[in-house]
Amino acid sequence: MTSRTKESIARVILIVLDSVGIGEMPDAAKYGDYGVNTFSNIARDYKNFKVDNLVKLGISNIEGVSHLPQCPAPEGAFAKLEEVSPGKDTTTGHWEMMGVRLTQEFPTYPQGFPADVIEEFEKRTGRKTLGNCTASGTEIIERLGEEHQKTGALIVYTSADSVFQIAAHEQTVPIDQLYEYCKIARSILRGKHAVGRVIARPFDGAPGAYKRTSRRHDYSLEPPKNLLDFLKESDIRTAGVGKIYDIFACRGLSDYVTSSSNLDGINKTIDYMHRFSTGLIFTNLVDFDMVYGHRRDVEGYAKSLMEFDSRLPEIIKNMNEKDVLMITADHGCDPTYTKTTDHTREYVPLLIYGQRVRKGLNLNTVKGFTCIARTIGSLLGLSGEYLSQIEGEDLSSRILD
Repeated sequence: MTSRTKESIARVILIVLDSVGIGEMPDAAKYGDYGVNTFSNIARDYKNFKVDNLVKLGISNIEGVSHLPQCPAPEGAFAKLEEVSPGKDTTTGHWEMMGVRLTQEFPTYPQGFPADVIEEFEKRTGRKTLGNCTASGTEIIERLGEEHQKTGALIVYTSADSVFQIAAHEQTVPIDQLYEYCKIARSILRGKHAVGRVIARPFDGAPGAYKRTSRRHDYSLEPPKNLLDFLKESDIRTAGVGKIYDIFACRGLSDYVTSSSNLDGINKTIDYMHRFSTGLIFTNLVDFDMVYGHRRDVEGYAKSLMEFDSRLPEIIKNMNEKDVLMITADHGCDPTYTKTTDHTREYVPLLIYGQRVRKGLNLNTVKGFTCIARTIGSLLGLSGEYLSQIEGEDLSSRILD
């Protein structure tokens, strides 16, 4: 890495459009995914889908993205990223983009959790459980919420992801108690049952009108050392927006804030841009996945993408000549795919923008989300000792003028 690169870039803003995949990967059939393409299928099926600012950055110029006009002169560099870790979950995708390549998938439980796990959980919490199945979070609280409130039993469920989710009404189980139950589950789910995340899913309301609240909290496995750790140890500021703090087990961030929605996450990202002029701002916008993808809501997903697109100029307006903006995703969750309500194994986009970034540069297909970590490390002047611990292609010399 040249000193010119170090002098050029002081801050990177990395925004993860959670689940905005751009087409099935070669091994998608292994995961039961056929013909999936989250972004393109939304563009195909939702009338008047317009994301002009993403198009200006080059998203429609990426191979495999269709149903939108290509931009004749993109303002950013762009690439198609291929995940090299097995799986299609949030934790795997985010860890890989911070430089961690997994060789084994996290365990999943399509038939529910083993009896010994549930028995130990009930013994240590002092509460019975309901559910223990694969379910939609909104559906299962509607189905079991009233029984939960009458008996105090905890609603336990999972999905195609490697997750152990605990739903409880905030008037039946105080939020701090729910968090303690999640910590107990996290301590149980080790070894062969080491799921990626234990998730607190609080809700409120009455039968027939239950609603999940914003006080969700994720308890992730401890990741191996990664870019966030290396940056923090090098006194380079790291700020997380949304569920980044949870995904990385409360590690590697010098500052963080949760968010209640995509728009709230965008606002808080811009707030960090006003306050911090150096380092990494790492944002996850989860509504695409949680609110629309899993519920197979094409209209909602399309409108949410257009909403983000409408805020892109504001993000760019707050950038300076020493900034680089990266926009990517962690997996797919194609709302047009009716076989399941789960994530989809897809390529993801990478859009890179900044005053020093080469316009219209097609980086083609890059293997490994790890290129994001390696490139950010180089751009922010991370030492060679740390960079050598991150595998993946360093794109910094290619993208900078």
